[in-house]
Amino acid sequence: MITAGIDCGAKNTKTVIIKDGKIIGKGQAMTGFEQAMAVKASFEMAIKNAGIEPKEVEHIGGTGSGAKSIKAATIQVNEIKAMTVAAGYFFPTSRTVADVGAEEARAAKFDENGAVIDFAINEKCAAGSGAFIESMARALETPLAELGALALSSGNPIPLNAQCVIFAESEVVGLIHAKTEINDISRAIHDAMASRIVSLIRRVGVNPDIVMLGGLAHNPGFTTALQRELGVDKIYIPVDPEYGSAVGAAVVAARK
Repeated sequence: MITAGIDCGAKNTKTVIIKDGKIIGKGQAMTGFEQAMAVKASFEMAIKNAGIEPKEVEHIGGTGSGAKSIKAATIQVNEIKAMTVAAGYFFPTSRTVADVGAEEARAAKFDENGAVIDFAINEKCAAGSGAFIESMARALETPLAELGALALSSGNPIPLNAQCVIFAESEVVGLIHAKTEINDISRAIHDAMASRIVSLIRRVGVNPDIVMLGGLAHNPGFTTALQRELGVDKIYIPVDPEYGSAVGAAVVAARK
């Protein structure tokens, strides 16, 4: 059986093609204002990458903030279900998963059958999303891709007390004016972000084998801070973690 999972997110739209339980194709496009166009572009890219024809896809699972734009979806999958199913797909022994996207973060606990036990969502404050790191990178005039590596080179923890992006940016500017080393500022930013995500995870319960999904999982400064804050030896991250919810939607579609 061949199924597709499409995750129409706030920043990017991702499509995954799964055949008989194995990922065979992926595609991504910026969501922008025309969500339907992004869905079409990412799906076509994934189909091409998989080397199949569109008609070979039997079922399509749709998820994400723009799920209503996925008109071809044969089943709608809520975002919590998509992320827990994806975590179980990649790491069968996992029981806790966190997904940090451009505009919100989610954490969930699930049982051995993949059923959701509890979940928590941060959707009202950018300080708990990828937008926070992007804003701080602009304040530091540092490429986003370099910010995480800078944090790893710091051995001097500095508290960042502001709970709002605007106030945090002012605090970072103050640290810059105080001639604070940029790597120490970067660590403070990532520590603050990790603290907010860990609070979500602790609300649902910290279980062994914690999985991290979402684009922020590529940021080593954040994942190291998250691991340090949780006090665990390892955070489990799949290849291309930004496709996590799309994978979950495709798996659910296959079960249909």
